Amino acid sequence: MREAKFPMLASMDGEQPRLRPVSPVKTDGFTVYVANLRAYHKTGELAANPKVELCYLDSGHNQVRITGVVEVVTERTLLDEIWQINPLLRAYLGTPDNPALIIYRVVPHQVRYMREWALEYYDVPLQ
Repeated sequence: MREAKFPMLASMDGEQPRLRPVSPVKTDGFTVYVANLRAYHKTGELAANPKVELCYLDSGHNQVRITGVVEVVTERTLLDEIWQINPLLRAYLGTPDNPALIIYRVVPHQVRYMREWALEYYDVPLQ
């Protein structure tokens, strides 16, 4: 996950899956926090169906897949912590209270790992 840095986020747009790269703003074990703007199309997708999957793929083609649900982060101390460690958020959004900003927490329900060409996923224990 550290090497891959930018996972792909899969969500549902009605009956159509959508996939896009995202830039995590914080990672705590397998819990991943992602910044979003309210105007983005995925905002509506995630409001309608919070089930998602993140897929990290490193340069060696090893995968980590995190299946879970997103929830909007509302805890002020956590929002302030994320704001302080992310200079890009500060540069582009000006204030953590910018109404355009949403921080999502991806709560993992399942984590799987596959080494390149192993042809088999292994469940990773959630702790």
